[in-house]
Amino acid sequence: MITAKMAGQEVYTLDECVTYALKHNLQMRDYDLNALSGRESYRQSIRDLLPSLIGSSNYVINFGRSTDPFTNDVVTTDFFSNRYTLETSVDLYRGFQKQNTIRATKLLYKATQEEALQQRYLLAFRVMQAFYDIKFFKGLVAISKEQVAVSQANYDLVVKQIELGMKAGADLYEAESLLLSDKLNLTQSENRLVSAKLQLIQEMNLEGANDIEIRPNLEFESALYDESLVQSDSIYGRAKEFLPLLKAQELRVKAAKKQLAAERGALFPSLSLFAGTATGYFETTRDSLANTIPFRDQFRDNTSQFVGFSLNVPISNIWAARGRIKQQKIERLRAENNMEIQHQVVFETIRQLVQEYRSLEIQREQSSQKVKAQELAFTIAQKRYEKGLINALELFTAKNLFASAQNENLQVSLRSEINRSTLNFYKGLPVFNICQ
Repeated sequence: MITAKMAGQEVYTLDECVTYALKHNLQMRDYDLNALSGRESYRQSIRDLLPSLIGSSNYVINFGRSTDPFTNDVVTTDFFSNRYTLETSVDLYRGFQKQNTIRATKLLYKATQEEALQQRYLLAFRVMQAFYDIKFFKGLVAISKEQVAVSQANYDLVVKQIELGMKAGADLYEAESLLLSDKLNLTQSENRLVSAKLQLIQEMNLEGANDIEIRPNLEFESALYDESLVQSDSIYGRAKEFLPLLKAQELRVKAAKKQLAAERGALFPSLSLFAGTATGYFETTRDSLANTIPFRDQFRDNTSQFVGFSLNVPISNIWAARGRIKQQKIERLRAENNMEIQHQVVFETIRQLVQEYRSLEIQREQSSQKVKAQELAFTIAQKRYEKGLINALELFTAKNLFASAQNENLQVSLRSEINRSTLNFYKGLPVFNICQ
């Protein structure tokens, strides 16, 4: 089982985190339950086509002047009667209301399935973001540790130089200040790493866990995409074919049209067929000796059957039906407008991702060159500091520029990876292993 696997291993891959989250995230369960509710509504709309069967019974005590239900004579004595009825009915015509309701609930059920799938993708992207945040802050911690190690080495060097009389005691305070500053940066980076891990644990709903380790792979793709394959229009065209968000909205538009047709059916007369059987027991039913006939005999002898048709023609309530039709027309227009909004949002999102992709590719190349340049500058500054040619402040500046370049390159690389995965998703590529 996944639970046992996750609990027993120490390093998690992105796919394992996504799989676990999809199974245990509480918000995802709510969307799955909503889809189950839609399925039951669809099944119930089908069951509404079946004939209805109703059984009824009553027990009546008459006082004072009343009519004998068996002889129809007027009597003044108290008596009781007991009736049993079993009736069935089936709609023959209702303006195709039930058929259109079935089609509408089926479409709505499919829409809830697509929305649940969309939420699974959104959860997977949140997990991916949290996963890469951990990668980023782990890289930041590694950079900070390197800075602390350099500052510690410089501090130890100053201590030895002071002991040899090569530097004054004031230089030690500068070295110590730089060391403490780097240690503070390391502590802050470690705290951010802990927060990022807690965010991933929360998205996964990993109960009883306070820490999580991910695969420490910080290597990134270096090959550039074919620019002809990164076009907003072509990616949007592919996204329209499969994106659950758009498919769900299109299904809701179709469902709104069927619901409108169902409401219009209320303007037509309805015809139904009914049949049944009835019997009863009457205290006033007596034999020739004036004894009340037993219940079993009356139940058999008083049995009757009936069958008939019922025609209902809307007259005064037709205005209420027209009001519901107008409201449903508005709902259909709202569904169509929401569909247009979702298409627009998806297209703008893709266009922004494409623009960001091109920008990030340039930034990643430039940041990599910047890291090399700042590393060389820092190496030279370190040697000059050891020879006493520059002071601690100048070394600190060179070291911070190198750390900043490393940080920027790491951040751009991770953003580029997320951007690539997101674009691949909109292209319809299998970014996540998600079962529908």
